[in-house]
Amino acid sequence: MTHVRHILVLPDRDAAEAVAEQCADLCSPGVEPEVHREALAGEDDAEDAQWLVVLEDPRKALDAAGLAGMAETHGGWLERD
Repeated sequence: MTHVRHILVLPDRDAAEAVAEQCADLCSPGVEPEVHREALAGEDDAEDAQWLVVLEDPRKALDAAGLAGMAETHGGWLERD
């Protein structure tokens, strides 16, 4: 059984940490949201980075529309892997 990975792309660390905190209660037991910093391709400036909140969804139980809305509220968007 394959699972879904939701990736919320956010503009800054504060937004990513806030979203990760909101998502913590939505995740399956034993699964925690992961926060990662990703430099934009070709950018050397540390300020030019996106922050990602990665949510593993082994049960395919998370509401993608709700996650997208949460990301948009914080100036970001949702991708699925």
